Amino acid sequence: MERQPGFLPRSDFQRLLDGIVQSGYQLLGPVVKDGAIQLMEISNVNQLAKGMTNEQQPGRYRLQQGAGERLFDWNHGPQGLKPFCFAPHEVLWVEQKDPLRFTTRLPDVKPTAVLGVRGCDLSALAIQDQHFLHAGGADPHYRQRREQLLLIGIDCAHSAESCFCVSTGDGPSVNQAVDIGLSELDDGFLVWCGSDQGEAVLQRIDLATAESQQLEQMEYQTDQAARQQQRKLAKPEELMRLYQRLEHVQWQQVADRCLGCGNCTAVCPTCFCYDTQHEVSLDGLSAQNVRQWDSCFSASHSSMGGFKVRGNILSRYRQWLTHKLAGWQEQQGRIGCTGCGRCITWCPVGIDLTEETDTILWEGSLDE
Repeated sequence: MERQPGFLPRSDFQRLLDGIVQSGYQLLGPVVKDGAIQLMEISNVNQLAKGMTNEQQPGRYRLQQGAGERLFDWNHGPQGLKPFCFAPHEVLWVEQKDPLRFTTRLPDVKPTAVLGVRGCDLSALAIQDQHFLHAGGADPHYRQRREQLLLIGIDCAHSAESCFCVSTGDGPSVNQAVDIGLSELDDGFLVWCGSDQGEAVLQRIDLATAESQQLEQMEYQTDQAARQQQRKLAKPEELMRLYQRLEHVQWQQVADRCLGCGNCTAVCPTCFCYDTQHEVSLDGLSAQNVRQWDSCFSASHSSMGGFKVRGNILSRYRQWLTHKLAGWQEQQGRIGCTGCGRCITWCPVGIDLTEETDTILWEGSLDE
């Protein structure tokens, strides 16, 4: 469901936060912590990143404090929605020896609202949903967390230098399912609902009727953000040609720069690789099965019977890029990238996924 946006003056934005909390949700919002935008528990509008903008380039992230009144004039930090559904580390089940029994351990989750979600991250969550909820049966741990989320999305009025969501079709406007949508204007916010849960929250708030010039400003801002993007990814059908370029010389050139650290997969909002470990108690009477995030850049990720299928950085980077941009189309029906640009910003050596892809697809022969 979706209705025409209403208008909430900037001075009344606290009423939206109060309405969310009064509806029974723990509220997470964007705050400045350790030099980055992070999603933390909030209750007051003064905790938000007022006047903050960001600079994002390959291998560089900086926040800049300005004198403006806007609360969402930055793009995003390193954290997407993934940790709130697909936990970095969790116990799946426990085992007791005497008597022998196995018990699934589901997470104890509070209803949680996340404020300030961008279009690229909403699209990324839809990909995670496809994998964990619809492909081969629902993951009960993921589902437990996902069903407790209320998502408050916001359009991007500006793009960072590393953004390329226009080319993937995932931004800069909120174009995926969202419970409450926002667009920040100079004097306040356009607000609309996208679900029954969002409608229940907004019923607590008296919104004014949005004027035509406010709707026009909303469209102008997202158009402006789209025009600012200089990076782009090739079309999906063109990306399938990566399978034909597996011996291109650029794979070795990027491998010579890549540290194999896995930063790109850690900040990626769509990567879902994990490992499981069987941890036995010291007395041997109990054990637990633990799932934790893994990366195709880790040396153990491709281990099979003591043999590493991908034994070097070249083969690991090639696996990551071809799987995300080509293989996912066969498995998920779309590419596994939403153009957020985090892998570019948070790469210690500034490797640019869009640049490397273009070079492999369009430049040179396979062996020159």
